[in-house]
Amino acid sequence: MPSFDVSSEVDMQEVRNALDQAQRELANRYDFKGTDSSIELGDGSITLESASPDRVAALKVLLEEKLVRRKVSLKGLDFGAVEDAAGGRARQIATLAAGISSDKARELNKFIKGLGMKGIQSQTQGEQLRVTAKKRDQLQDVIAKLKEGEFGIPLQFGNFRD
Repeated sequence: MPSFDVSSEVDMQEVRNALDQAQRELANRYDFKGTDSSIELGDGSITLESASPDRVAALKVLLEEKLVRRKVSLKGLDFGAVEDAAGGRARQIATLAAGISSDKARELNKFIKGLGMKGIQSQTQGEQLRVTAKKRDQLQDVIAKLKEGEFGIPLQFGNFRD
């Protein structure tokens, strides 16, 4: 029986490359001189820190530009609120999405069932979703519909088997 897996991951190598590019540009840009701004990659998160909240917003724009240029989906980032840091500075933390949460898995399952296609089944397996059908064409239709839908997370389709 043909099947495929739906997962939600961010390519960490591309995120590192985008951060390196952003840090290089940060060191050279005139509007960031003397602000002691920084972008740091932590364990599953990115920390933006600068002298003021408007500089943090500029850092966010810079980071987003670099991520989009490296083809990393911005849906995979969840930016928190700008908060005060030590010494009158401002900080913002962006968490990287990894895996499909149980709430999103339920939403995806409901969406697939709502398509009304016969013989299609979906089930949650850990942090991914397995979709099976009797025909390969049905699976390709499901992939197309999932790509059209807006779920707030980046979706990848893999492990397609006949």
